[in-house]
Amino acid sequence: MKRSMNSAVLVPPVADVISEVVERARMEPRESRVPVTVVIPCCNEEPVVPVLAATLAAKALELEREYDLRFVVVDDCSQDRTWDRLCAAFGDNPDFILVRHPKNAGVAAAILTGIRQAETEIVCSIDCDGTYDLAELGSMVPLLLGEGVDAVTASPYHALGRVENVPGWRLVLSRTASSLYRRVLRHKLATYTSCFRVYRRPAVVDLRLWYGGFVGIAEILGRLDLSGFRIAEHPSTLNVRRLGHSKMKILTTVAGHLALLTRLAAIRWLLRFRGRAWSRSRQPHGAT
Repeated sequence: MKRSMNSAVLVPPVADVISEVVERARMEPRESRVPVTVVIPCCNEEPVVPVLAATLAAKALELEREYDLRFVVVDDCSQDRTWDRLCAAFGDNPDFILVRHPKNAGVAAAILTGIRQAETEIVCSIDCDGTYDLAELGSMVPLLLGEGVDAVTASPYHALGRVENVPGWRLVLSRTASSLYRRVLRHKLATYTSCFRVYRRPAVVDLRLWYGGFVGIAEILGRLDLSGFRIAEHPSTLNVRRLGHSKMKILTTVAGHLALLTRLAAIRWLLRFRGRAWSRSRQPHGAT
């Protein structure tokens, strides 16, 4: 179904590409499979949509026996024919929801829009451009189901992760940002900037981001970290985008990361200060 963010009207979409996959999946009782909603943000991705449709069909086949997949595709106010392509590619399939932002809000904001549309306990976010392999969901969800884990991030910069043909400037930016977040936050993750993640929906659904764009991807983990949630990482492979182009504005993103790091560091310092003050206030009178 399609949902416009400035309208409550629901319109059944059109989907041919994965209809066979859906029918095969329905032969397995839903109760025996783990329900997962996959959120896919898009912005000006008209040439990518046909490839996305074929990729989702293939990956759904790989995952169908263990996972009951539903999809939310969020068009972040594209200026090309992305919305038309999405409507044509993902048809009258009740497991697909299409959402369109009336204004461009950024990739992180689009992901949270999709998460709020989801009805499952487990939600996944992934780029639309094929830079990550959705089949890795099969290894990430079991990590999330571990005791006390609230989020799992794909981690190409993990010691067991891989990067293939990615531009050097992107690697420098992402690796540098991740090293700085490790200094500020409790978790010492190898990667903080990957969109490919699995969350427990209650941990993130009420977040109100300071940064809606690429910086917001790191902000989500930062906010979870400071709130005491547990984050795990899964070694993954990051591939180069083959169609379309990145929407990242480098200088704006660098400035945003620095501002976010400053804000998170200040909040963590304040939390530590309050914790020490609370501990001293609880000591018996005269204790040193």
